[in-house]
Amino acid sequence: MQQLFRLPLIGATVVLMALTGCQNTPHRAPVEDRAVGKGSAAQSAIPGTAVTPAPESKPLPGAENAGKPGYYTVKPGDTLIRIAMDNGQGWRDVARWNGMDNPNLIEVGQVLRVVPPGIDPTAATTKPLTASKVETRPLDGKSPAPATTAAASAASGAAPAPAPVATKDDDDISWGWPSSGAVAAGFDEVRNKGLAFSGKAGDPVFAAADGRVMYAGAGLRGYGNMIIIKHSTNYLTAYAHNQTLLVKEDQVVRKGQKIAEMGSSDADSVRLHFEVRKQGKPIDPSKLLPAR
Repeated sequence: MQQLFRLPLIGATVVLMALTGCQNTPHRAPVEDRAVGKGSAAQSAIPGTAVTPAPESKPLPGAENAGKPGYYTVKPGDTLIRIAMDNGQGWRDVARWNGMDNPNLIEVGQVLRVVPPGIDPTAATTKPLTASKVETRPLDGKSPAPATTAAASAASGAAPAPAPVATKDDDDISWGWPSSGAVAAGFDEVRNKGLAFSGKAGDPVFAAADGRVMYAGAGLRGYGNMIIIKHSTNYLTAYAHNQTLLVKEDQVVRKGQKIAEMGSSDADSVRLHFEVRKQGKPIDPSKLLPAR
C-alpha cells in the first residue's frame, strides 16, 4: 500500500502465540469490513506492535478510568488512528492528552482519554481554525520544493482565507459534494459506511465543508491514502483511496477546495470512498449533501 507521509503507523495489535488463522501477512493492520476499499498489497509488520500484558504485570495506564465517559479501553486490533476517528478526534490530540511518550505503542486493556482534559465528555470542542497554506506532497514521501503563496493557492484550487475561521456549530455547516463523479455505491451501516464515487485516476477530490485536516496519510488499512477533516464539535469527514494528497495535518481547508486526486490506493479500482461521521459514528452522507 502506498504511503504519502512516513508518519508513525499508530497501532495496537495483539501478538498471538500461534498465528493459525493467518494465511498471508503475520502482522496485519485492522481491516474494516466495507464494500469498497479492499484490494492492493497488504502492509507488513506494524511498528509499535502492542502485546497483551501478562497476568502478573502491573496495571496498565489509565486503568482507573475504565468505563468512564470520555475514556476508551483498547481492544485487540485497535490502532490509535482508528480510536481517534471513531471518537471524532485527531490521533495526535489523543496521544497528547494521554501523555504518551511513544505513540507507536498502545496496549490491549490500556484506557485512553478521548476528549480534551477538563472538557465535559458530552461537549468536546475542536480547537479554533486558523488559516494555513496548502502543501502538495508527492507519494514518494520526498519534500516538495518551496512554493509561493500563489502556487500553493493554485494547487489547492481555492484562494487562501485572509483571516482565521471560527469553529462552526453543526447547524452552520454548509455541505458540498466531494466529487463530481457518479455515486457507485450507497451508504450501508454494515458493508459500506459511506458513499463510493466512480471516476478516473487524477480526478479532483474536494473538501465537503470548511474544516481542519486531522489526518493525512496511509496509516489505516483499508482506506489507502486518506484525509480526515473535522468540521465542528461533532462532524468529521474522511476521503479514502486517493493517489495524491494535497493537504497536510492541521491545515485549514474550505468547502470545495481541491484536497486530493482520486486513485486506487488500497482498492481494486479507482474510486473515492467518502464518509461523514457524527460523534465518531458513520452516518449517511446523502442526507446532508445538497441536491445535484
